[in-house]
Formats: sequence, C-alpha cells, structure tokens
Amino acid sequence: MLTVKNLNKTYTDGTHALKNITLTFPTGMVGLLGPNGAGKSTLMRTLACLQPPDSGTVLFDGIDIVAHPNALRSQLGYLPQSFGVYPHLSCRQLLKHIASLKKVDKNKVDAQISSLLSLTNLTAVANKAVTQFSGGMRQRFGIAQALLGNPKLIILDEPTAGLDPLERQRLHSLLVKISKQTLVLLSTHIVEDIENLCGHAAIIMHGEIVDSGEIPNLIAPLQGKIWESSLQPPCGMLVSESYHFGKDVWRVYHHEAPCSEAISRDATLEDRYFYELNKEQY
Repeated sequence: MLTVKNLNKTYTDGTHALKNITLTFPTGMVGLLGPNGAGKSTLMRTLACLQPPDSGTVLFDGIDIVAHPNALRSQLGYLPQSFGVYPHLSCRQLLKHIASLKKVDKNKVDAQISSLLSLTNLTAVANKAVTQFSGGMRQRFGIAQALLGNPKLIILDEPTAGLDPLERQRLHSLLVKISKQTLVLLSTHIVEDIENLCGHAAIIMHGEIVDSGEIPNLIAPLQGKIWESSLQPPCGMLVSESYHFGKDVWRVYHHEAPCSEAISRDATLEDRYFYELNKEQY
C-alpha cells in the first residue's frame, strides 16, 4: 500500500504544483486523472523519488520513501511522460543496462528481457538502436524497462501516448494481469483508460485532489443529474458535446430535465471529469 499525506511542492518559478495532497493507493490499478498542467507528472515524479517534496510524507509498505528513497528504487518501475536514451545502444543492450541498475538477478535477466520483448512486441527489433524507433516503439520500450525486475510499484505517466489501437489494447491486457499482485499507478488525461482498467481513481485539478475513491463513488454525486438532448438545452452545465449519426448531442448536468427533449442518462467517470473541468465557468 502507498500512503501520501500532506504532500506539497512549489517550483522555483513560484508554481505551486502540489497542494497538500493526501491519498491512499491500494494494491491493484489506480488511476490519476487530470488535464495537462494539473500536477499529475509532478506527483508521479515525487512518488518515484526523482524529486523531493517541500513537505509531507510518502509511505510504501510502511517505509518512509521521502526519507529513504533507495528503499523504493529497487522495487519501482517507472515510465515518465517523456524520456531520453543512450545513443547507439540497442534495445536489448539498453534493457540489460537498466536491469543491472535495478540489480536484477544476472541468472534471470536474459530470460526476463526476452519475455518483456515478446510482451511488448519488440523481439524483431531487439538489436536495433532505440534512437531509431518510432514513437510507438519507443513507448513500448519504456513500458518494457518499467516492468524489469518484477517491481512492487509501477508508475506509468501517460503510457498509451503514441500507441496505435492494437498496441493500446495489448498494454491494457498486460496491465490487468500485472495489477492483480502489484500496485500500478496510471496517470492520464484519457478517461476511457481509467474507466476500463481501474477500480480506484483520483481526480487532480490545479495541484489539488478534487476527489478520490472507488469509481462508482466518484460518479455517485452526478447520478440522476445527467441529461442528453439533440437540442441545445436552455439551462444546465454543458458536460460534453458530441456528434452521433449526423446529429449533435448535448450532455448536461442539471438537477432536473433541462428541456422536454432531454433524456436521463447514467453518469460516467467522463461526466464527473468534465463536470470538474467546467464547473468553475458554470
């Protein structure tokens, strides 16, 4: 279990990126949802011990990793939103180098790398320099290195960026298997990924946690208040606007039917997310 309490981070330019963050992450897949600039990457980097917080505590299995970051690093798999690689090294060579940094058992490293190359569909290009990879291939490499050493905590920051639909589905299947015994933190702005994969989630806006918990509980405040109409409603908060089968469809939040055309719909995590994004203007 990962427990975060009263975490704060302000950068030298005055940006207050994390504001008194308090969260508990159970084993399994947990989603962190928020727009760009909300503080997701700052929180992920802090949890990965890549930068210290200004204040607050982070406990992983009872160990204070702010005070003892090395206690986590050997048990951590981390995929940042963007990353650099050593030039000219092949995919397999680079994975071997990362495995040595993670102190993966030398007798098991070759078999584990071969398995991860297969899982991420990189076997055919294992001897090619990572600098020559396409964006999707590079992202799959990042996923493979994050999984090296069978980490107890896996932090993935926008892991589906650059993946095509088939690669994205393959990653989803892999994460579901891994999360049965491992804590996987999935940070993204893609609501569908969290809704399909995670049992728990947290919504972050402007460096603050808006709400967190099981996804049905995050949705509950909006149940009975989401309406859909092919005519633009005269009242209510616009949650989303889409186009289906040649017609505009407005989805709004309101305590009662905003117009005679409106149909009541079950609330979704996407509704809650857009509600939080739009409520400041409502």
